[in-house]
This record gives sequence, structure tokens and C-alpha cells, in this order.
Amino acid sequence: MEISCKSEYAILALIELATYYQSGEPLQIRQIAAQQKIPDRYLEQLLATLRRGGLVKSQRGSRGGYLLMREPWRITIFEVLECLEGLDIKVSEEETKPKTLDSGVVEEIWQEARQAANSVLQKYTLADLCEKRDSRKQLDIMYYI
Repeated sequence: MEISCKSEYAILALIELATYYQSGEPLQIRQIAAQQKIPDRYLEQLLATLRRGGLVKSQRGSRGGYLLMREPWRITIFEVLECLEGLDIKVSEEETKPKTLDSGVVEEIWQEARQAANSVLQKYTLADLCEKRDSRKQLDIMYYI
């Protein structure tokens, strides 16, 4: 299971927005793009999708930019991927009737793997990712004496 470039860039942008959430100041696309090394135009498209998905909001004006719609600890990675990739954990009626016994076994295992992955993605929030990043930064600082 791999993360798409689109999802990775979106999560990086959201981590940047989560970092500045407490300040209440919106971040401009160029600030996020420079900090996370994401192409500006691509980031603009991603943020528009995230805005339509209810994860970020935009603020117009000279001090405008983007803000998280909710607190970072209330936005899960699953929500982000669902917004961008259209993840769907429900199984359609057609998929419930396997063609052969073997394909039924394969489908059962695949469904279990999907549920396990979704469970992990639902467990982690943007705040958790920021926390992990910050703790790794502390470890890096310790090595440079």
C-alpha cells in the first residue's frame, strides 16, 4: 500500500497549517509551498479540494490565506485521504458474491487488510503527526552537541 503524491503533499500542507493553528493567522500558499517544498500551482489545487471537503477554509484579503476548519486533533488522516482519494470502506452488493471459492477467500483477506489500514488511518490525527515530528526534531537536536 502506497500513499499517492497528491495525498502526501496534502498531508504535508495540513501539517503546516496545524503547526500554526494556535496563532489563528492564515498561511498563504507560497508560505506553505516554500516550507514543505510543494509546487505552488499543485498546492493551490489540493487546498481547493480540501476546502470543498470541509477540512480547510480560505480567508480573503491582504492578510488572507488558509486555515484549518477544525482543531488539528479533530482531523484524522483517514478524513484527509477520504477527501482526496474517495476512500470507501463499504462493500457493494456485487462484491459480496464471489465468483469462485478461491476469489471469495482472497476478497475476505483483502477486506480484512483494508479494515486494518482504515483503522490505523482513523486513529492518527494531524496533531499526532505534528507531535511525532516535534519529538523527532528534539532527537535530532540532541545529536548535534
